[in-house]
Amino acid sequence: MRAEILSLESPYLVGARIDIHAPAEKIFSYLSNPHAHSLFDGSATVESVISGPERLFLSARFGMNMKIKIRYRITNEVVEFQESRLIAWRHLMKWIWRYELVDLGGGNTQVSEYFDATPCNRAQLWWLKRTQSLTRNPKWMAKSLVKLKVLAEG
Repeated sequence: MRAEILSLESPYLVGARIDIHAPAEKIFSYLSNPHAHSLFDGSATVESVISGPERLFLSARFGMNMKIKIRYRITNEVVEFQESRLIAWRHLMKWIWRYELVDLGGGNTQVSEYFDATPCNRAQLWWLKRTQSLTRNPKWMAKSLVKLKVLAEG
């Protein structure tokens, strides 16, 4: 069971996709609950939620304890929200994490996850290169989607 890493037109937009045998509503219930994010985090960087609602909505804010070599906290704001179809949040660097869900019929849903670092200023570009985010994130997203699939199909 693998997720497909997507080839996209922008060098600052990376993504992964997977088909899940579960209704979009069930999958979206995990994506819209920040307290569930550590259950399907393929990067092993999400340690815990420190603030935020049980269920996200447009303009909701939530804070996470994270760790990539060092521990840090990040606050995210939901910037796109369509019930059971789309959710996206942005953090300090203004980069967006987006999930798109497409009902394929028969209880199947296609889920795509994107990391969107456009537009990108010089300092942000330096950070992306330094952390190898544009290379690393698609692999982590693919792992996340596989974990989400196991969770939603279980």
